[in-house]
Amino acid sequence: MPPAIPGLGSQGGFTMWLQDRSGGSIEFLNENIQTFLAAARKRPELTGVYTLFSASEPQVFANVDRDKVLRQGVALGDVYQTLQTFLGGLYVNQFNRFGRVWRVFLQADGATRTSADRMGEFYVRNSQGSMMPLSAVQSTQRIFGPQFTNRFNVYRAVQINGAAAPGYSSGQALAALEEVARATLPPEMSYDWGDLSYQERKVAGSAGPTFALSLVFVFLILAAMYESWSLPFSVLMTVPVAVLGAFLGLLLRSMDFDVYAQIGLVVLVGLSAKNAILIVEFATGQLEEGRDLVEAALEGAKLRLRPILMTSFAFILGCVPLWIASGSGAAGRRIMGTVVIAGMLAATLLGVFLIPLMFVLFERLALWCARRRHDASHATLAPEEGAS
Repeated sequence: MPPAIPGLGSQGGFTMWLQDRSGGSIEFLNENIQTFLAAARKRPELTGVYTLFSASEPQVFANVDRDKVLRQGVALGDVYQTLQTFLGGLYVNQFNRFGRVWRVFLQADGATRTSADRMGEFYVRNSQGSMMPLSAVQSTQRIFGPQFTNRFNVYRAVQINGAAAPGYSSGQALAALEEVARATLPPEMSYDWGDLSYQERKVAGSAGPTFALSLVFVFLILAAMYESWSLPFSVLMTVPVAVLGAFLGLLLRSMDFDVYAQIGLVVLVGLSAKNAILIVEFATGQLEEGRDLVEAALEGAKLRLRPILMTSFAFILGCVPLWIASGSGAAGRRIMGTVVIAGMLAATLLGVFLIPLMFVLFERLALWCARRRHDASHATLAPEEGAS
């Protein structure tokens, strides 16, 4: 089926525009296009590279002698209008008849337009009111040229289409095209992307900042909730474990790290933090009641083990349909299911041992820093008291 939005379907492959930014001739553009296509078709990452542009379409060029037109007392615009009227057609007006609106077009008969040599049968009126054949002021010659030319971002451009070869991603295909463009195109030529390729290049490299931003927001929310800068670290230290499990699951199932996998990683940030919150919150309460730091962490891990396992495996079993999805769009659902299931398994099985350790480690570090600040403040006050 064609895409719902033209140019944004996965079946279209890539769309690249080669631009002539020097305003050169068609011959210059065509020469560089053919050089680019020859080099691109040799790349193993690309397949089906083609263009609809052709500079060798047979054409008839009507050369109007402007000096002769003026000497014959004929308006130059009348010559072109006569050519347009008889060869291409001219809209005159419209009228109502039989309850319908009829449009009137003026055009020469089809048999008269079959050959360019018959232009001499068309006449144009000069300033004296006499009729003069068009063959007296114009001549024709057969040439070759493009059937049409496009412009992309103001510049004359040619659209290049194709797809990634089996075993290569779309990102590798676009990178290969850029390498070919840098190697074959002169400084007067450039390139740009269109349709889905433009969107892909525009958002390329945004996965890292998005993931980092999600971690920052979770950290700030936890810091505000616990009123502490150390506790969020013990919660978020389980995230690398979940991410490692997600990548291991993708590797075992030979899947790509695409946008579906990136969405799954953002989901894992909250899910893995949820397990840590269950332990850290209870351990913090035990610590405030005066219990030892290690005992509070172990007690929290022991009492919260059942809720962690229940919620984690309930989520994992709920995502099994994504793991074994089939039908339309199954590839994206399988990738997302693999990420969340593998990541949650790693965060659950390893997190129950890692979370108490991180809690004790960061709390001891926070107590040590607080003790250092306290000793530094007393050391600053002591000389002032001695001086007084």
